[in-house]
Amino acid sequence: MSKRPIVALMYDFDKTLCTKDMQEYGYIESIGMKSSEFWKEVAEFTDINQMDNILAYMYKMVERARISQVPVKRTTFAELGKKVEFFPGVLNWFTRINDFGESIGVRVEHYIVSSGIKEIIEGTDIFKEFKKVYACEFLYDYNDTIVWPKVAVNYTAKTQFLFRINKGVLNIDTLSANKLNNYTPEKERRVPFKNMIYIGDGLTDVPCMKLVKSNGGVAIAVYDEGAGKAAAKELLKNNRVNFIAPADYSKNTEIEEIVKATIRKIQAVTVLEQFESD
Repeated sequence: MSKRPIVALMYDFDKTLCTKDMQEYGYIESIGMKSSEFWKEVAEFTDINQMDNILAYMYKMVERARISQVPVKRTTFAELGKKVEFFPGVLNWFTRINDFGESIGVRVEHYIVSSGIKEIIEGTDIFKEFKKVYACEFLYDYNDTIVWPKVAVNYTAKTQFLFRINKGVLNIDTLSANKLNNYTPEKERRVPFKNMIYIGDGLTDVPCMKLVKSNGGVAIAVYDEGAGKAAAKELLKNNRVNFIAPADYSKNTEIEEIVKATIRKIQAVTVLEQFESD
């Protein structure tokens, strides 16, 4: 009996699945700023304090809400999640890809690896589609008020979560830290890197793209037809990704064909490897 392979589809979120940075679907407007003003202030704060950019934007989200006297709680972020707008086809993408995998004997799992806010993602219609969401989080007190950053996911830190998926060590706790760092033979890893597909939109995804691609998996750079195609072509030219495609997840689009072909390839390789080991 042939082994049923697991394929991990891993996504950035902002400008990969949704059309812009998630803070721009109401949060920045609620604190009386324009998006350009907010991100400029974050960049300046980062440079002045020689600070991690992700921690800087999290700090500024809290500071600006306090200055504007706008309450920001976990429920506030969940409400923002309902306003997130996705690229075409995203809402039924997961069912289509899952069904395709099932039809050829492959189990498909979906993961988010994002520098955005997890609590906002939790409020979206697609949150239920993911086996695990890795993103920035805040710690809240008994009043549901932010007291500290809980998880900060910068661009290079994203790669640790790929190793978590690779080894099947998904939880973030003391016990899992030891499991993650211990040596695990390739054959005992739950999802081999060659069974991974990473989908992102730009330079901030390069560490993950390169890690997946260099270990036999597939990295795909998506772009908005209105912008970003040149940047995606540059990633392809510089060997950072295997493929580029418009950020249109509708039926029979370019990215669907690439993903389906990759899943078929993974299934075929798994079958052949079993013949080799018999």
